Amino acid sequence: MNASSEHVGVTPGKSASVGTPRAARRRAAGIYGTVITAAVLASAGGRLPTTALASAVLITLIVYWVAELYSEILGEQAVYAGSPIWPRIRDGMASTWTMVSAAYIPVLVLVVSRLFGASTTVAANIALAVAVVVLVIHGWFAGRAAKLHGVQLLIVTMIAGGLGIVMIILKNFVVTNLH
Repeated sequence: MNASSEHVGVTPGKSASVGTPRAARRRAAGIYGTVITAAVLASAGGRLPTTALASAVLITLIVYWVAELYSEILGEQAVYAGSPIWPRIRDGMASTWTMVSAAYIPVLVLVVSRLFGASTTVAANIALAVAVVVLVIHGWFAGRAAKLHGVQLLIVTMIAGGLGIVMIILKNFVVTNLH
């Protein structure tokens, strides 16, 4: 998801309205974070206790977020001689935090499902389904921001949801065939 070319043109501190590079970065980070969330839920759901699974999702996302920022900062040094300036670093942190916050709803659903008596596996599956719905919503909003309509909007939305469906298929394949 490296979006350093978008980041270079962003003025630190500017708001992220719908058509700005910063808003595009936030949408991309949200999709990326939700895919990572779905991957962790699919791979560890039902195998870890709920608290450990929720922690694994959030810690994994924070590691990815830091790695993205680190690689972007290094890449910017090729454009901006010397050390990266703090406003750019802060802007990068703010505009990509959605990579982590994308997990909030699925993780909340995971915990609430468990509190309402669902088994760890069922709670993880419910959270994974919610992650797919969140991906569809992210895809739809990204398509609308790109001013897509009709079939193009439908395709972009379905691709986003399809990323989550792939996680479900992989989970079922691994559980069925590799255990």
